[in-house]
Amino acid sequence: MSTCKYEHTKGFTSIAIGRAALRLAITETREEEQELKKKLAAKGIRSVAVDFGGQFIPSISKIIEHAVVAAQRQQVVAENHIGEGAVLGATQEALEQLKRKASGLNVGGKIGIARYREHLSVAIYAGVGILHLNEIAVSIAHRSLPAHEDELVNE
Repeated sequence: MSTCKYEHTKGFTSIAIGRAALRLAITETREEEQELKKKLAAKGIRSVAVDFGGQFIPSISKIIEHAVVAAQRQQVVAENHIGEGAVLGATQEALEQLKRKASGLNVGGKIGIARYREHLSVAIYAGVGILHLNEIAVSIAHRSLPAHEDELVNE
């Protein structure tokens, strides 16, 4: 029997991987983050988290770059155009969901990235505002990529 409501005989669904990415994004400490990553790894889910902060619009390219580099370094995705494109696209989509609330303001928070086979999810949990007047924003996006994209040759 499955231990997760969204797990099936072939593994986890995109919903479960999205939930894993979000749980990672909302961890409060590095210790909590590392413990969650260990639990996810035991289930075959690769994951990484990245902190970010600054003015929203000028920071977008750096946020995307940090997400891609972290996912590649932690072997969540392969260091090729397929893995890079999946993380880039999902991060860009998640950031797009924040634009209306965050444009012209400062943001700070954490990105959680989780992957199981062909499912890749990027979740962002952020404070948005000026000084100590913050709103909270959460966004999430999913991309599919080949389950064994790390075996494909980079062209």
